[in-house]
Amino acid sequence: MHDRRPPGADPTAAPDRRRWTALGVGLVAAFMTLLDVSIVNVAVPSMERALDASPSDLQWVLSGYALTFGLVLVPAGRYGDARGRRTAFVVGIALFTVTSALAGLAPSPQWLVAARLLQGAAAGIVNPQVTGLIQELFRGPERARPFGLLGATIGISTAVGPLLGGLLIALGGAEHGWRWVFFVNVPVGVLAVVLGWRLLPTRPAGRPDHRRLDPVGVVLLGLGVVLVLLPLVQEHWRNPAKWLLVPAGLGTLVAFGLWERWYGRRQEPLFDLRLFGLRSYLLGAVIALVYFGGFTAIFFIYTLYLQNGLGYSALAAGLAITPFALGSAATSALGGRIVNRYGRPLVAVGLLTVVVGLVAVVLVLAVVPDDAPVGWWTAAPLLVAGLGSGLVIAPNQTLTLADVPVPQAGSGAGMLQTGQRIGSAAGIAAVGSVFFSSLAAGAGDWSAAFRHSLLLAAGIIALALVAALVDVLHHGRR
Repeated sequence: MHDRRPPGADPTAAPDRRRWTALGVGLVAAFMTLLDVSIVNVAVPSMERALDASPSDLQWVLSGYALTFGLVLVPAGRYGDARGRRTAFVVGIALFTVTSALAGLAPSPQWLVAARLLQGAAAGIVNPQVTGLIQELFRGPERARPFGLLGATIGISTAVGPLLGGLLIALGGAEHGWRWVFFVNVPVGVLAVVLGWRLLPTRPAGRPDHRRLDPVGVVLLGLGVVLVLLPLVQEHWRNPAKWLLVPAGLGTLVAFGLWERWYGRRQEPLFDLRLFGLRSYLLGAVIALVYFGGFTAIFFIYTLYLQNGLGYSALAAGLAITPFALGSAATSALGGRIVNRYGRPLVAVGLLTVVVGLVAVVLVLAVVPDDAPVGWWTAAPLLVAGLGSGLVIAPNQTLTLADVPVPQAGSGAGMLQTGQRIGSAAGIAAVGSVFFSSLAAGAGDWSAAFRHSLLLAAGIIALALVAALVDVLHHGRR
């Protein structure tokens, strides 16, 4: 086997077999951290009973993870770029493992909330290292396959979370099954720490940068992300004044951009704004932000509809969502392999397929009787939507990061994922608001509430389709 080491990579981690094994470790870690975004949703009723948790406590358990996840993505990616990914990856996974165990052992809601905040920060440390690892160990068109696998990991982990959560709760029992949602991370995390230390490159792709990592930029970006996300993820915070935090956060992010532009003339910034000058990166980031706004909200409202509206068990609700996960799994790896041949039109086809599948779900539910087995009726259109999703996430990520220089791969991926987290929070807030408003106006008509909110989710995804079509038409004219 010939050596295909990338420049600057650790010689012990570069041969083909070793780099694919290293990628496998990274994908397992990404799956585990992203799974915890959705797996906890089905465990909420059990946690509420076991810990006597208030609605505010439960909201922080769910949203606190996303908040701290998005907070550290870019600084963690920049650290991996400058000092090497192995240390950041191993520390992140070790912290994630410990905090998962602490969450499973929680004797009170406050303990659980604190553990989830730390767990989200650990996940944010890990994820940009995985994307940066692909940029570092693979070159050019050969990145398509690993990015396809990463896209499959992202799509499947989000969609299959409710099913795995339901299985663990069924196995562990109604009283303590929710604890196994967290404990399951511990053995996997320990193994990932050991293998990550052995297999990941020990040095950064370029020359190590031991200068300060732009502390002012870290503070401005972190404050801006928190101010934008906080009112979006806190549904139970009813004070309308909370929405003033959004423009304050956007203003802080503008200040971050101005600082990075000034600081970048003197030293290496936290995030190189010139990446937004790359058309592929800018457009792909916009598509990802908007798509995750609609994509993530689907599972939130469907789980509410099935469990709270129709009385499904956690396991049955998870099984009903499985067709989407299967469809996404079937096309994610394929999309990663063929994206270099078809480019952005492949993403547009995927987005169109998702919209068609979701509209079909709405039409099916509008005609089936109230006592019909909803999970069976929606299986086929959800499968179609999942097939489309597999052609969106992986190909778009490949195209978005294709022109990003390797020394900036971690921070570039971190900013891309920060946009995804903001999109997810905004989408869940908007779609959830329509869901609950429709439920109140319809005197408890859960089916109508789900249909109306799902149409909004489909509309958000249609906006991502418009962005993709603009790029396709631009390239067509060229």
